[in-house]
Amino acid sequence: MQTSSTRDRIVVAAARLLQRQGYVGTGIKQIAQEAQATLGSVYHFFPGGKETVAVAAIRHSSEEFGSLLRTALDSEEEPAEAIVACTRRLADELRDSGWIDGCPVTAAALETLGTDSEIQRACGDALRDWQQLVHDKLLRGGFSPESARELASVVISALEGAEVTAQVARSEEPLHVAGRQLALLVRASEVQALSSGAGRA
Repeated sequence: MQTSSTRDRIVVAAARLLQRQGYVGTGIKQIAQEAQATLGSVYHFFPGGKETVAVAAIRHSSEEFGSLLRTALDSEEEPAEAIVACTRRLADELRDSGWIDGCPVTAAALETLGTDSEIQRACGDALRDWQQLVHDKLLRGGFSPESARELASVVISALEGAEVTAQVARSEEPLHVAGRQLALLVRASEVQALSSGAGRA
C-alpha cells in the first residue's frame, strides 16, 4: 500500500510542477521534495529519470483535465450550453488557483516541439483525448461525425488559447468570451445542418 502511495505522490507532485513551471524548469530533486519522497524512490519507480516521470505526470494530468471537461459537458444537455459550462468551469478553476494552474500540458508541449519524444507524444494523446470528449458530446447532440470532429478541434484549440490569455491577463473574461463565441459557432453549425437537411428533403 505504501509503495503505491509513494508512486502516486511522485506523479501528482510532478504533474503540478510541470503545469506551473514547465518541463525545463522542473528538476528531479524538486519533484522528490514536493512528493516528500527520496530521490532513490523516484528512480526506483521511474528508472528512466525525469522524462519518464514527466510522461506519467502528463498522463495523470490529462485524465484529471478530461474528468473536469466530461463533468462540465455532461452538466448541460445542449452542446452549445455544455461548451459554455466548460469555459465557466475552467475560469473558476484558474481563478481559484491564483492564475497558475492552466492547461496541464501546454508548457511541456511547447518546450518539446520538434522532438519525437515520449513527452510530445503524451501531450498529443492528451489533446486528442479531450477533443474526443467534445466530439462525442456533439455527436450525441445530433451533429454529423465530420462536423463534430472539426468543431471539437476548434473548441479545444480555443480553450487552450483562452486559458493562456486568461493567465496572462489574470482575468476570467478571455474564457467567458471564448465560451460565448464558441456557443454561437455551435448554434450556427446546428442551424446550417438543419437547413442543409431540409434542402435535401
